[in-house]
Amino acid sequence: MQISIPKETHANEKRVPVIPETAGKLVKMGAKVIIESGMGLGSGYQDEDYTKVGAEVETDREKLLKEGDIVLRLRKPEKSEIKKLKKGCIHVSYLDPFNELELVEEFSKEGVNAICMELIPRSTKAQKMDALSSQANLAGYTAVIIAADHLDKIFPMMMTPSGTIKPSRVFIIGAGVAGLQAIATAKRLGARVDAFDTRPVVEEQVKSLGGKFLKIDLGDTGQTKDGYAKALTEEQLAIQREAMAKHCSLCDVVITTAQVFGRKAPVIVTADMVKRMKPGSVLVDLAVETGGNVEGSKVDEVVDVDGVRIIGLGNLPGRVAINASQMYSQNLFNLIDEFWDKENKTFKLDLESEIMQGCLLTHDNEVRHEKIKSLLEEK
Repeated sequence: MQISIPKETHANEKRVPVIPETAGKLVKMGAKVIIESGMGLGSGYQDEDYTKVGAEVETDREKLLKEGDIVLRLRKPEKSEIKKLKKGCIHVSYLDPFNELELVEEFSKEGVNAICMELIPRSTKAQKMDALSSQANLAGYTAVIIAADHLDKIFPMMMTPSGTIKPSRVFIIGAGVAGLQAIATAKRLGARVDAFDTRPVVEEQVKSLGGKFLKIDLGDTGQTKDGYAKALTEEQLAIQREAMAKHCSLCDVVITTAQVFGRKAPVIVTADMVKRMKPGSVLVDLAVETGGNVEGSKVDEVVDVDGVRIIGLGNLPGRVAINASQMYSQNLFNLIDEFWDKENKTFKLDLESEIMQGCLLTHDNEVRHEKIKSLLEEK
C-alpha cells in the first residue's frame, strides 16, 4: 500500500505532515512511503533523511498524488488536486469542513475517502490522534512568548538593589488546551496569572497550574460532549464582557483563546474594552483566523490602538514548526497504526469504529458525516 506525502504549498507554512522518524515506522509496518522532493525542508529535513529510513522520493507531484493509496498532508488540498487523486484512496489532513462544503462535495464526487483531522473524537482512545489538541498546546505556549516579546516589561517579580519590580499581570480568556498551556507558560515566566472560562469544570485545572480563576455568573453554560465550550447567548456575552472589562484594564497582557468548533469565534474583547486598557499593554488573539475574539484584530498584523498592541499573528504552531511537525506526524502515525491490518499490510476503513465514524467525511461517493451532510442539504 502506497502512502504519498506531498509538499505543503500554503504560504509561509513550515510544518510538515510526516517527519523521517515517522516515515521509518510506516515503512517497517510494510507501507511503501513516497514523499515529494523537498517535503521536509520547512522543518529542516532533507530528502536524504527520508531515504535513509526506507522512504522514496518523487519529483512529479501529479504522479505522487495519482498513485497514492493513502495521501497524508497537513493543510486542506486545492480543489483542483482532488481530481488527481486515485478513486477509492484515503486522504487525511485538516479540511475545515464546516467552511469548505464545496471541498467535501468534491471528495464525494471523486470517490475519495476523506478523513478530517479536526473531527477526531475527543475520547480517551482517540487522544493520541488528536491533532487539534497537540497543535493548540503549542499555540498556547507561543502566544505567551510573543506577548512577552512585545511587552515593554518583564514577566517575573525581581528584587534588586534599585527596588522591587512587580510581576506582570496576565489574563488568559479560555482554559482549553491552548489556554491551559498559556497559563502554565506565563506562570513559569513568573507572571501573575488569572484565567476565565465559561466552563466552571476547568477551575481546578487553572488552579493546579498556579492561576487564579475569575468567576463570572453567566447562568447555564457548560461544555459539549466532546469537551468544547458551548456557544454563549448574546445576553451571556454582554455579562461576560462587562465583568471582564475591568479585569482587562488592570492587566499587562490579555490572551484570548475562545473558539467554538465549526463556527465563527465570538468577540469577547470589544473596542471599548481595548480603549480602557493601559498604554503599553498587549493583547494576543489566538482566534484571529476564525473571526477573532478581539475587536480590531487583523490576521498576521500587530495593530496599535492608543498604545495597546493587538497581536493577530496566524498559525502560531507553525512558529515552532519542528515540534509542531513532530506532534502532527505522530498523530497521523497513531491514526494509521490504529486501523492498520498487520497481516495484509493495509489500512482498514473500519466503519463501525467510533473514531472512524467521527472523522470520516466521505466514503463510496457519499458524505457520511451527519452534520456536514445536513449543511449540504441546506445549501
